[in-house]
Amino acid sequence: MQVTPLIWIITIAVTILFFVYEFFAHVRKPHEPSIGESARWSAFYIGLALVFGVGIGTVSGWTFGGEYFAGYLTEKALSVDNLFVFLIVMTGFAVPKKYQQKVLMVGIIIALILRGGFIAIGATLIENFSWVFYIFGALLLFLAYKQAFGGHDANPADGKFMKLVRRVLPVTPEYHRDRLTVNLDGKRYVTPMLLTIIAIGFVDLVFAVDSIPAIYGLTSEAYIVFTANAFALMGLRQLFFLIGGLLERLVYLAQGLAVILAFIGVKLLFHALHVNELPFINGGQPLLWVPEIPIWLSLLFIFATILVATVASLAKTRGGLGGGGAAHGEVTQEDTDSTAGTPR
Repeated sequence: MQVTPLIWIITIAVTILFFVYEFFAHVRKPHEPSIGESARWSAFYIGLALVFGVGIGTVSGWTFGGEYFAGYLTEKALSVDNLFVFLIVMTGFAVPKKYQQKVLMVGIIIALILRGGFIAIGATLIENFSWVFYIFGALLLFLAYKQAFGGHDANPADGKFMKLVRRVLPVTPEYHRDRLTVNLDGKRYVTPMLLTIIAIGFVDLVFAVDSIPAIYGLTSEAYIVFTANAFALMGLRQLFFLIGGLLERLVYLAQGLAVILAFIGVKLLFHALHVNELPFINGGQPLLWVPEIPIWLSLLFIFATILVATVASLAKTRGGLGGGGAAHGEVTQEDTDSTAGTPR
């Protein structure tokens, strides 16, 4: 796939412009998005991602088009899982709902920047060291196990990292609108708003560790990796408000993602064996009899897994939102300066 520096520059510039527009058009003035607004913008960004994928397939061939769609589906599913943790963080910090857009926007931008760094590192490693596929494959199998059996019970707001941050930074016990710092009696304090953003940034770093190896298991094209991640993150803020308590109903999402990560991990290990250069494996010669999993099969498997996990989850929780509505409701309180900001 031929991607010139000019195409890279245009793609990155357009991505930045989208997020700048998002901030000034929707996030700068605090408000709670309506269902209609969230639905329209979610549909717009998903449609834009699909059109872009068709464009890649038409211009560069449908092998690359298939790699993009498989990568986009995987990253979108992982991003929804990311939203679930964002919900836990914002509930833990009792972020007033009208300010959640700002937190989400900053979190998504941090995620894109971190993933961009990981993409560049991953591309360099893959280009120069074929054995990195063994590491990526083993990492994904480990992450698949953690995803299946780890769950989201722990609150990142109460983790060791955030406890360290609180010991270092003086924190006010209440919110001061959407300000990140405030001057009280001549001393500068940080607000729970800043703590929430730090926690979400840390969560983004953790999620980038499984996100980037996963998509590099589907394509070796850094441009596809970047654009699939960018489109998966675009519209994520609106999707959060659109599906709301539905997040709590996706009880099999973690298991579905675990299956996807394990599948891609096996695919990576197969590829590593197929291009093997390690001297202690088959004398440093490729194992050409090891099958390469085609991209059409990967795309079909990922789509089917997401569909089964979603349908099974909704069937399991049919008849009510269960704990999801209550959990989401904890952060719908009106904005007041006396809002409790410390995690419960």
